[in-house]
Amino acid sequence: MTWTYRLTLFDPLDYIALGVLVAAWLLIGWRVESTTSNTPSTARIMAGYRREWMVQMVTREPRIFDAQILSSLRQSTAFFASTAAIAIGGALAMIGNAESITEIANDLILTSEPVFVWEAKLLIISLFLTNAFLKFVWANRLFGYAAVVMASVPNDPQDPMALTRAGQSAEINIAAARSFNRGLRAVYFGIAMAAWLLGPAALLVATTFTLAIIWRREFASNSRRILLGALK
Repeated sequence: MTWTYRLTLFDPLDYIALGVLVAAWLLIGWRVESTTSNTPSTARIMAGYRREWMVQMVTREPRIFDAQILSSLRQSTAFFASTAAIAIGGALAMIGNAESITEIANDLILTSEPVFVWEAKLLIISLFLTNAFLKFVWANRLFGYAAVVMASVPNDPQDPMALTRAGQSAEINIAAARSFNRGLRAVYFGIAMAAWLLGPAALLVATTFTLAIIWRREFASNSRRILLGALK
């Protein structure tokens, strides 16, 4: 079976649905992280709070509170990284047992899709989960960097390096949060990808639903309004 023939096993609507999902994933990521918009996302607003956090840390004694917050952030990234790794293992196990899964799936949705189609769908889901895993791991490491830089902030607020080091820690903290959010979006769209197992129409619906949820949380949530009000 050649690759050209295998590609014909998918309907044109499958390619359209997959293209829409990838485009939605990339575009919402760009919009959330955009720094030129007059309507900042929740993630961009939180970046401002992270910078303010590091400024306040300079004069806070002791700094145990700040260390505890950073530790909880690292624990979150470790948890999601572990979860993503387990999910990847499950998806790969399903690919390895694709023939049995194909029989069950075809019976459930009353189709006659070949094994390769199910393998390809599961593989793409695995790629999203792998992307999420890598983002979570990198976020965890960046939070570790931020902790080290925080520890290097001089205890004397009058030290000329105090605010400089605090600013450096804030930017690394923001980079870690950005990577963590990218991992979450990969998980969201990876879950949406699972709808493809029911067909391209289901994938389009899941993509639209996922996009709407992310948009609301980043641009229309009550928590965002609270954050904006607090900043004012």
